[in-house]
Amino acid sequence: MTLKLDKQGLIPAIAQDINTGKVLMLGYMNPGSLKRTVEGIQVWFYSRSREDLWHKGEVSGNYLNLREAWVDCDGDTLLLKVVPDGPTCHTQNDSCFFTPLEGVPDPAEFTRTDPGSGVLDELYAVIQDRKQKMPEGSYTAELLAEGIGRVAQKVTEEAGETAIAAAQGNVENLPEEVADLLYHTLVLMAASDVKPQQVWDVLRKRRG
Repeated sequence: MTLKLDKQGLIPAIAQDINTGKVLMLGYMNPGSLKRTVEGIQVWFYSRSREDLWHKGEVSGNYLNLREAWVDCDGDTLLLKVVPDGPTCHTQNDSCFFTPLEGVPDPAEFTRTDPGSGVLDELYAVIQDRKQKMPEGSYTAELLAEGIGRVAQKVTEEAGETAIAAAQGNVENLPEEVADLLYHTLVLMAASDVKPQQVWDVLRKRRG
C-alpha cells in the first residue's frame, strides 16, 4: 500500500503496547524515521518542534521496541505495536493519554499550530537526514562535506542566477532558479544548525 504523507511530508503514527493494548502516544514520522524504525529495533519519530529525527527514549532511556507495524485502510496513519522499556510520556505516565476530556471545550481553549511552509519543511527534513547519514552519491552530502564556506558560495551563486533571470524577464526559468536558491539556502541553514521554525518566527514577527 502507498503511504500518504500530509502537507509537511509526515504521517501520524500511534504507538500501542502490544501486551496490554494501551495506546501510549501519537507521534509523526517521515520517510527517514520510518526507514530507521523498520530496519532497526526501536522507534524513531520526526520531531516537528526540533525539525529533526527523534529517537524516542534517547534522553530518558524509555525506548519503544517495535514488534509490528500496521497501516490503516486509507494509508494515512500507522499503528506501531511496541514493547515499552518504561513510561512513554515525559510526565512519567505510562501513556500520554491520561487527561480526561470533560465537556465541550470553549473556543478560547483551542490553540492553532502553524504547519510552516509544507514542502520546505519536508525538504529540510531530507537534508537533515543526509547530514546525519552522509550517504555516498548524495549531492547534499557532498556539498555539506565541502564545508559551510562552499555551501555559502553556492547560495551566492544561486542568488545571482535568480536575480539575473528575473531582471532579464526569463519567467520560464525563474521558478527553477528560485527552487535552486531555496534548496541551497536550506542546506546552508542545516550546516549552520538553524531550523526553519526560527525563520518562520522572524517572518511572523515582521508580519505582525
